[in-house]
Amino acid sequence: MKFNNIKIFAIAILASMTVFNCNSDDDGIIIPSGLDFSGTFTTQDQMARPAINTVFVSPNMKDAFNTTIPSQQGAAFQAMFEARLLALNPDYTTNVVLGADAAGFSGALATDVLTVNLDGTTTFFNGDPATVLTGRALADDVINTELVLIFGGPDGSEKPGLTNDNVDSNDKAFLSSFPYLASPHM
Repeated sequence: MKFNNIKIFAIAILASMTVFNCNSDDDGIIIPSGLDFSGTFTTQDQMARPAINTVFVSPNMKDAFNTTIPSQQGAAFQAMFEARLLALNPDYTTNVVLGADAAGFSGALATDVLTVNLDGTTTFFNGDPATVLTGRALADDVINTELVLIFGGPDGSEKPGLTNDNVDSNDKAFLSSFPYLASPHM
């Protein structure tokens, strides 16, 4: 097993040396000439909120959802999101976090963007409705938050068996410096 780790490490080093190289030029950034940005480009995939996309977008609509620009997603997909929300939780009334009914909540979810609050607290959810879905830290329990949004009801306790995935922490501690992610298990 250690030999495999050494091979993987060697490949990673070789790849990084191939991709990044330095020279003694300190004249600044050199932009290669001849770059051509003309043409038509299309989005192939987007997942600002992956669990939401996975749960609420029906399989036959994945390509359409992933290629629709976010400003048009709400109008195009809100009805599908609402139908799937009510299929998951037929008793849905409002949620504790946003105080939104099924139409309002599914409309917010159907626009697949990860909002970032530049002037205040950035969190996926810390108990304060004013800061919900304003960003995300590695340690945020995204799945539990989404389960509470879907099944928690007006006070967060409506269906307690469905609002917690019972995974309380990462299996390895995050690093204190970049890239912050824990090293993978080998």
